Amino acid sequence: MLKKILISFYLFISSFGFSQNMQLSIYSEISVVTSGPGDNLYEKFGHTAIRVKDPVLSLDLIYNYGIFDFDAPNFYLNFTKGFMKYKLARYDFYYALRSANEDKRWMKQQVLNLTSEEKNNFFTFLQHNAEPENASYLYDPFYDNCATRPRDIIKKVLGDKLTISSDFITSDTSLRQLMNIEINPNTWGSFGINVALGSKLDKVATAEEYMYLPDYVFKALEVSKIKRETEEVPLVKRTQTLLDFEEKQAKSDAFSPLLAFSILLIIGIFTTYNDYKKLQRTKWFDFMLFFITGVIGLLIMFLWFFTNHSTAPNNFNFLWAFAPNLIVSFFLLKKNPPKWIKKYILFLLMLLAIIPIIWLSKMQLFSVYLVEVFVLLVIRYIYLQKTLDS
Repeated sequence: MLKKILISFYLFISSFGFSQNMQLSIYSEISVVTSGPGDNLYEKFGHTAIRVKDPVLSLDLIYNYGIFDFDAPNFYLNFTKGFMKYKLARYDFYYALRSANEDKRWMKQQVLNLTSEEKNNFFTFLQHNAEPENASYLYDPFYDNCATRPRDIIKKVLGDKLTISSDFITSDTSLRQLMNIEINPNTWGSFGINVALGSKLDKVATAEEYMYLPDYVFKALEVSKIKRETEEVPLVKRTQTLLDFEEKQAKSDAFSPLLAFSILLIIGIFTTYNDYKKLQRTKWFDFMLFFITGVIGLLIMFLWFFTNHSTAPNNFNFLWAFAPNLIVSFFLLKKNPPKWIKKYILFLLMLLAIIPIIWLSKMQLFSVYLVEVFVLLVIRYIYLQKTLDS
């Protein structure tokens, strides 16, 4: 609650006292500030912002493209639909430093090697963007966020003089794999994201695409160059550690996907074995299995076809979370379901057989914790084939 109040205060005071025509002195510095990961899911990737410091003008400002408001009208609905509005906030750097210190997140700054003209062009751009009518933008976690905005501003201000090196890349990695490094995969947050987003995340990322993550913006700037007449000089004049905390390690959830699906698999195997011994079918279990996979499938289809999320389409998780299962679940409550259910379940087994091909070809990677779900579905589907045939 305190942080919400402080952020509101920052936004209020940022609207006053700054002139569009203000010129920075020769002693000014423009820095890219990178913070380490925090405790909340949306903080796991770290943070990137821009600092403008001028001792002559008594300026020390942070330009933060990562501000959002949970209390905004229809916040969660707009987030679900992919119309998530973030905004640029301008406030005293002291507040950003204090917040990171309270959260025990490391902070480093890279002072850019800019001429006076480039600094003022940079500053003018930020000032214009910080105006209330220009501050908001449609957020995309992979293509337009707090890390990509500083990258794009540097490119815009420096133009052809900038050479962004790809030397910081050491292996062919996809956007999904980069994401899974930052968030512990054995968490519901990671599991949900991996299920919700499609195969666009699984192509090998370019050097520019790596830079949706603050860590890689930092690494890219360290090896990039600026053309100065007949030579190239480093983009970063110097790097400073402002807060020296140990990086917070991503931990698994106490009640994690691995634990939950292990329990579900054991229950499923026990139920199926018990049904086999007693020549019966546990209708409530079949209903639960089909209903849950159907609901998840429906959500996948909604994100794919009815939202603005750039990475939701072409999601092969529909192969196991099949939306029509939601309807079929109610037929399975009957003692004698319709005969076509048997063919339908055969079709579901065929869909599951495609998953290893998709996975091994790296067309799309699935959460590793889904293996237990796949095993359970195969066991139960095969048993239903025999039961419904008798």
